[in-house]
Amino acid sequence: MNGGFAMSAEEMAENTAGTNQYLTFTLGDEDFALDIVKVREVLDYTTITKVPRMPEFLRGVINLRGNVVPVIDLRYKLGMGAINQSVDTCVVIVEIMIDDEMTHMGALADSVKEVIDLDPSQISPPPKLGISINNEFIRGMGKQGEKFLIILDIDKVLTSDEIDVVQKTGEGREDIADDTAQVA
Repeated sequence: MNGGFAMSAEEMAENTAGTNQYLTFTLGDEDFALDIVKVREVLDYTTITKVPRMPEFLRGVINLRGNVVPVIDLRYKLGMGAINQSVDTCVVIVEIMIDDEMTHMGALADSVKEVIDLDPSQISPPPKLGISINNEFIRGMGKQGEKFLIILDIDKVLTSDEIDVVQKTGEGREDIADDTAQVA
C-alpha cells in the first residue's frame, strides 16, 4: 500500500482475531514484519520535531493526540542508511516494554504493505551466521510465497542505553507536544 495507508487502533483490533498476524512493511528493498499485537497504529509521515544532541537513529518526536512520541529511523538503526522521505513513508506507532511499562514509540518505514496471517510453520528461527553479528532483534524469518520476511522483535531493536535515551526524549516535553500540533 502507499502513503495513503492509515490504520486506526480500532481497525488494528479488528484485524487481530488470529494470534499469528503481522504488519508487513518495507525498508529499502527488504520486507519486514512486526507482530500486530505490538502495533498501535500507522500514520502518514508528519512533521517530526528534531531534538538536539540525540543519536542519529532518533529522528525526533511527534505529537500524537497531545502525547510526545519519540520516532526512530528503523532503516538507519538497522544499518541500512537513513530513510529518504517519500509519499509512501509512514510512521508505525509501536508499543515497547520499558522497565515493565508499555511505552509508545514511532518507527519510520519506507512503506507499509498489509496485515498478513503467518502460520507458525511458515516461520523459521533467525539464521545463525557464525559471526559476531547481533541478530537477537530478529524474531524469525517468515515465508510468504517465494519471499522471506524479516520478523522483528521491536522490544529488542534498541539496546538498553538507547531505550533510556528514547524514554527520556518522550518524558516531560509538553512544550514539544504543543509545538508539533500538526499531527492528525
